[in-house]
Amino acid sequence: MQMSYVNGFAYRSMTPVSEDEIPERFQRAEEVFERKLWREQLREWDEVAKPAAIETHRELQSVDPQALSDPELSAYLAKCHDHHAQMIYQHMRFTGAAILPVGDLLAHLADWTTVPPADVLGMMRGAAPVSAGASSELDRLVAAFAEDASAREILQSDGDPAQVLDTLRSLHNDVGQALSGYLDLVGYRLLDGFDISGRYALELPDALLRAIRTSVQKRGGPATDAGVRIADIRERVPEQHRAQFDELLGEARLMYRIRDERGVFSDIWASGIARRAVLATGRRLADAGRIDDAEHFIDADIDEMVSVLAGSGGPSAAELAARFEYRTSHTAKDAPPVLGPPPSPPPDPSGLPPGVARVMRATGVALGELFGSSEAPHEENLLRGLAASGGIYEGPARRVSGPSEFDRIVEGDVLVTESTSEAFNILLPLLGAIVTDSGGLLSHSAIVAREYGIPGVVGTREATARIPDGVTVRVDGNTGEVTVYA
Repeated sequence: MQMSYVNGFAYRSMTPVSEDEIPERFQRAEEVFERKLWREQLREWDEVAKPAAIETHRELQSVDPQALSDPELSAYLAKCHDHHAQMIYQHMRFTGAAILPVGDLLAHLADWTTVPPADVLGMMRGAAPVSAGASSELDRLVAAFAEDASAREILQSDGDPAQVLDTLRSLHNDVGQALSGYLDLVGYRLLDGFDISGRYALELPDALLRAIRTSVQKRGGPATDAGVRIADIRERVPEQHRAQFDELLGEARLMYRIRDERGVFSDIWASGIARRAVLATGRRLADAGRIDDAEHFIDADIDEMVSVLAGSGGPSAAELAARFEYRTSHTAKDAPPVLGPPPSPPPDPSGLPPGVARVMRATGVALGELFGSSEAPHEENLLRGLAASGGIYEGPARRVSGPSEFDRIVEGDVLVTESTSEAFNILLPLLGAIVTDSGGLLSHSAIVAREYGIPGVVGTREATARIPDGVTVRVDGNTGEVTVYA
């Protein structure tokens, strides 16, 4: 897969590998299922990659960029940039482990049964706690508030949200310590996406505070019903395949959490730390009158950032402002989906060796469920998408275009957006349902809706264009339909 950025928009194309690589790739594919190679990646993730990433996140996070001299800040910017790049690579390096076992389960059940993919993925619920925002730090925070009535009064007070959080964090008791631990874990995670143009949690203290309030009130989180679903689907599998079904399901559930964990503990966290460093530098330059706005500095690359800070060149304030204006006034919907001739279909896998064909099919099925949207036609007040997470909910639609608008979300809203990343789980307690334009049944929006147990309809294509902000909608996560009440 080759990636290229054209006018700020990402494009990818698939090209054949060179012939001398094929024997090694075929050999590796034959080993994948025999040796369950994804388990090696999970072990590496748990024992090496994730702990090392968290350690570096915390090390960089402990630095106050505003206290650094210009040369020190320049070095810190470069360090944050390099760490961010490494974490993007780390996220993608674990893709095989994240999708192969789930795709293999979906492929086999399609052969054995007529169970819809949405029902199959319902069996995964509870296997990825991080997708529902779970953490020992949040558990400790909820427990601490339960034992402290005075802290709960502060939590529910009407003061400035950032000040309320600071007041609670400064308490010399279990609540203060627990909140500090929780904010150290999630405070600099981007709330959506992987780009430093997004907002991290502490930049939206109002939404963050309301999510904490809701978590404290709900106590214990959503219940799971995966066991019932598993028993029902197992009954539909022909008896001769049930032992293999049990094995495939076990591997899929074992690996399911790495799908979101690799983002939450890799580039989503690193992105927020890098953003903090860039904004601190931007504020310093804006205060000195060298750029117009701190946010504009995000649109410089790392070499330009170092040059501007050192006063040795780089883009002018006007050029940075123009880049900012372009980025914030264009979306992916403004760009053509394909440049050049349409992509050719993948090669026919029928002649491939068995192990290779199985890898190709599992990967293809998983990617189809990751990126595919519904093609069902809409009606005037009825949108059809993919039934990602069961249940029915009616509530006000909160149409948001990105993280900068997340502070508009209040408890009980139906989030209507183009898509979400796994980091959005921090704000999940506020939502009654999720509706997205893009993404399939394995998209992050679908996963977080299932894990938190709220109705989700994804891949509607046009929800953000057809659902006005504030109107009442009925989200049917069982049928994939969204009714808009005029």
